Amino acid sequence: MSVEVTEGETALPKPGDIDIQQELNKLEEIILASPRVPFSGRTLIDEDQLLDQLDAIRLNLPPAFRQAVQILQQRSALLAEAERYAQDLIAAAEQQAAQILDELGIVRQAEQMAQQIKAQAQQDCEGLRTQVLVDIEQMQLQAQRDWEALRQKALAEQDMIQQEADGYADRVLSDVEQQLSQMLRIIQNGRSHLQPPKEPASPAQRPRGSKAGSPSPGSEPRAERPRPSQKPAADS
Repeated sequence: MSVEVTEGETALPKPGDIDIQQELNKLEEIILASPRVPFSGRTLIDEDQLLDQLDAIRLNLPPAFRQAVQILQQRSALLAEAERYAQDLIAAAEQQAAQILDELGIVRQAEQMAQQIKAQAQQDCEGLRTQVLVDIEQMQLQAQRDWEALRQKALAEQDMIQQEADGYADRVLSDVEQQLSQMLRIIQNGRSHLQPPKEPASPAQRPRGSKAGSPSPGSEPRAERPRPSQKPAADS
């Protein structure tokens, strides 16, 4: 920004219209551009120009200070926000870590429970297998005993039925034998009535060589009555 001088006075810019850093750079340029005194290490500076530049800087210092304060406040706010954000991140990380630890604990507990359940299931299966084998063996033994008992009972019933059948057959045959014997006696009696008895011949008329009581030639021999066969009584 150019500075206009009117009637020996320097027109100063309004506060806040210039950049402090830029004005300081101008002040440095004024000092460096001023002539130097030989062999003295000093510089001849235009007093008015120097004072005008210092006044410009002085007028803009309060806004610069306020801006710096605002920057500091913003910095503090940003730092506080960053700290809160960091605390939130730390809290979230700690919470997540605790959750992970809890989940790991739950996983370990679940694995332990699964192992226990598996071991218990294997033990129960082995016990059931042993019990089933024992039950099967007992059932086989019981089946063998029942079969043997049924076999003995069947044999006993078979013997009893055989004895009853033999007794029944013997009784039937005995009845048939008696009936046949009666029929034979009736037939013999009927024949005896049909053929009258012959008078016995005198001894003189008997043929030579014949004995008394022997049938004469030409006469039919008398049929002998069959004797009924005796069978042992059937066991009841």
